[in-house]
Amino acid sequence: MPRPMASEEPFAHLEVGPGRSPVDLWCEDAVAGLPRRLGPGSVDVVVTSPPYNRRIRYGAYADNRPRDDYLGWMRQVGAAVARVLSARGSFFLNVGGAPSDPWLPYDAAREVGRPFVLQNVIHWVKSIAIDRAAAGRAAALDRDLAVGHYQPLGSDRYVHGALEYVFHFTPHGDVPLDRLAIGVPYQDPSNVARWAGARGGLRCRGNTWFLPYPTIRIARRDRPHPASFPPELPEWCLRLHGVGRIRRAADPFVGIGSSAIAAARLGVPFVGFDVDPEYLRLAVDRLSEAGGGRRPGASEPAPPARRPPTAPRRRGAAAPRGRTARSTTGSASD
Repeated sequence: MPRPMASEEPFAHLEVGPGRSPVDLWCEDAVAGLPRRLGPGSVDVVVTSPPYNRRIRYGAYADNRPRDDYLGWMRQVGAAVARVLSARGSFFLNVGGAPSDPWLPYDAAREVGRPFVLQNVIHWVKSIAIDRAAAGRAAALDRDLAVGHYQPLGSDRYVHGALEYVFHFTPHGDVPLDRLAIGVPYQDPSNVARWAGARGGLRCRGNTWFLPYPTIRIARRDRPHPASFPPELPEWCLRLHGVGRIRRAADPFVGIGSSAIAAARLGVPFVGFDVDPEYLRLAVDRLSEAGGGRRPGASEPAPPARRPPTAPRRRGAAAPRGRTARSTTGSASD
């Protein structure tokens, strides 16, 4: 497959959010682009979701590789991330699988994670059913409750999938986390006094995160990418690592920009990669709506107040846009 031509200017440069944080989006293969655009150790958090090799119809990527070829590519992705991740950085990898292929997320994570230590495994729950009796009196439910969206499965062999995984890798398995940054209130207030770590009445959320998709009324408008995640998922990952310790975040499969939106909300400089210019155009639109950033081709803004201290930062208008190219790198983060 031909790859997009590497340019010396990003596809788009924006400054978004309350802090006018810089966002650079590159239309190129991330395996080559990460070490080309970012210096060693210059990224503190990588949060991404690669294609799952489930024959999903992306715009510029064929999601049907032979299994060994796909897993070999995942190994290359992990190696590229390892080159740019700082020694105290976090790599959050979101991967899901089909009910008929439950080993895929673990196989992909094992290959991506070869240069790292697996520090945490988080379960992203997208749909859940709660029995009234199990919820207890404090929940004050008057009936059984089903929350979130799922894809119905016409099978008498499998149950439908309601979760995906977020594998949290670090270089050595010893990165401290700001667990209460995404903490939840204690259900029993007496626990606040009982536990020394109960800062502000919060406890650790744990490794089960319930984040349903927004309701989709018109697919082309509400979900223009076939395998997206909501911005809240990467935002929680960034908060968990500790926003104050993030000089720069990156997403090798940025898609339509949910991870970029999350970084902008938190005032974190961000770099994203994708091979599909149509997805990147949608990312620019979403970022502009979210924070009033500059679209490709607009006049040069004033220099940002905040800039990562390492690795050269490239700026400029959008690169020339050619026809959509197919590449070895796809889009799934959203």
